[in-house]
Amino acid sequence: MKALMSSSILRPWQWQPPHQKTPTPLVCCSAVNASSSSSSEMKFKGDGNAESVSRAEDLWKLFREAQKNILQLNQQRVKAVEELNKINREKELLVDRIEQLELEKQAAIARPQDRVSCWELLFWIDSTVLNGIVTTVEASDLRRLVMDNKFSLPEVFNDNLQKGDTEILAELRHFSERIKRNSFHIVHVCTEMAPLVSVGSLASYVTSLSCALQKKGNLVEVILPKFSSLDLNEVQGLKEIEAECYSYYNGQLHGNKIWTGIVYGIGVTLIQPVYYSSFFNRERLYGYSDDFERFTYFSRASLDYIVKSGKRPDVIHIHNWETAIIGPLFWDITVKQGLEGTRILLTCHDLNSQCLEHPEKLELCGLDPARLHRPDRLQDNTKAHLVNILKGGVVYSNKVVIMSSILSKGRVIQSLSHGLDPTLNIHKNKVIIAPCGFDNSTWDPSTDNFLPVQYNAKDMKGKTVCKAALQQHLGLSEHASTFLVGCIFSKVSDVDLEKLKEIFLKTSGIDVQYIVMGIGKISSVNKLGSLHEPLKDANVQFIDGNDEALSHLVFAGSDIILCQSFHDPGLQVPLKALKYGAAPITVNSNDEGFGNFVEHNYETTNFSRFISSTFGNMTLSQALDEIKNNPSKWKRKITDAMEMDFSWDAECCDIHTSAYTALKNL
Repeated sequence: MKALMSSSILRPWQWQPPHQKTPTPLVCCSAVNASSSSSSEMKFKGDGNAESVSRAEDLWKLFREAQKNILQLNQQRVKAVEELNKINREKELLVDRIEQLELEKQAAIARPQDRVSCWELLFWIDSTVLNGIVTTVEASDLRRLVMDNKFSLPEVFNDNLQKGDTEILAELRHFSERIKRNSFHIVHVCTEMAPLVSVGSLASYVTSLSCALQKKGNLVEVILPKFSSLDLNEVQGLKEIEAECYSYYNGQLHGNKIWTGIVYGIGVTLIQPVYYSSFFNRERLYGYSDDFERFTYFSRASLDYIVKSGKRPDVIHIHNWETAIIGPLFWDITVKQGLEGTRILLTCHDLNSQCLEHPEKLELCGLDPARLHRPDRLQDNTKAHLVNILKGGVVYSNKVVIMSSILSKGRVIQSLSHGLDPTLNIHKNKVIIAPCGFDNSTWDPSTDNFLPVQYNAKDMKGKTVCKAALQQHLGLSEHASTFLVGCIFSKVSDVDLEKLKEIFLKTSGIDVQYIVMGIGKISSVNKLGSLHEPLKDANVQFIDGNDEALSHLVFAGSDIILCQSFHDPGLQVPLKALKYGAAPITVNSNDEGFGNFVEHNYETTNFSRFISSTFGNMTLSQALDEIKNNPSKWKRKITDAMEMDFSWDAECCDIHTSAYTALKNL
């Protein structure tokens, strides 16, 4: 029996019925009683061999044992699987919890309410200085504390903001023991900021650059005049500081009301003159005969507020001629009032916009005309009897940033300085060229909710869908081989109209569809519409650019975007086109000055270098020819362009950060 068991016991999945060398003929087989579990109930009728019967019974016992083992193993397997599933579920819950905590951590960094609490602390410091609770020196240290710990301080001081000044101050002093300085404190003094008040490219520049700088750990503030046209609904937590801030103007001190709030996480201070209340209570921002008086008053008031509130910024960032007077004001008057460590950076968005005035008017804000009306200071290079305020900003600033996406520093100084070229040449070592960026949080085909299908450089299928959707929406024939060209303009001159007409007629024999969109003033849209009548072409469609969703679809559906210039700080058409996989081609393709590119290569921007090597010198006909005859090369250009980062967070922010670093080391 032992031998039988040792040789016959098999694994459950290996068991087979026994085979006999000489099978015994069976006369009959009794039925197995279903209610019985005993093998002895099975009877064989045949030759009556007792040994065969005994062997069969043993085999059935082994079979039942094997079945029992199978059931036990199955139960153990099911139990093991259940345990494994339980462990996996617990693991998934743990991973989900970790991810949730990480998201909460990231959200804590970016939560608007935390940034608001941070700015509430900063504004509280301002008010304590103005009310004599703390000195300007201590206030500067406290601001540095808030700047270096702006993401952790709100959690510590949220409750304490409801306490008294003495208790808050004690908590801040205790916390300041762990202070470490590792970032910049920048104060913009300017006349525009999106979305509060916007006329030109300055507004979006100030807001976007400030947001980009704060993302990298810097503390950025903005000081604006309290224009009557200013949209106060966009300001969070707007309130008036109770203490009145006085500033010097026209031989005496005058009071100003100070308002504070937050816009996109940026601390904003609004200055409202009490005596000269009409300065900023007007329909327009600019264009008045007393603009010099208006903005000189604001500039002096801003500096006085910075001093009296105890701010010690690393950089006071001024813009255009409207606040350029801060340069001479700072170095002749303010620097000795505790701002020895502060430096001045001037940004010029349009060198053609200058302010010439009689020298004696400088006395209004406390400056000495005899000291400043000199060739090496504010005296205008052409009209020697006048002072040039923008020139004074260039001379008295530590760094000068000229905003230009495509032109080299040498080209700007030599050809586009509008009479300031002698001054810029003298100070060229502190002149920097920076490109405009664009808002990639709103303009990105991979996340754009206006599009029927989103896409990116690695998967361009969605662009084909967008093209078909655009053609269908405008009633154009849907052919994949048709080239779709979007034409997007703001202000349209008669010269632009004639060139557009010439382009359309020149390509009339090619399978090209045009979508002409006027973005901006209604007069521009109507002017573009005047092309429709003489052309009368089913492949040319005119649309109103006020439709935001359609504007996004035009960029996504077009193969090429015709634009007026590669330097487009307002609409940013070339930058958006590149991001959406459409080649930007200018109407005046040879007017951008890439011919001397190599000579000034070291003075140009990344954007300029990329454009010059891809689409810079290309006409529309050349672009269409390359799409048709060399599609692989064209596709590489398009995908390379989509993968480039031309947002505010990239080159523009990096250039300004480098400038601030250089100023810090002066």
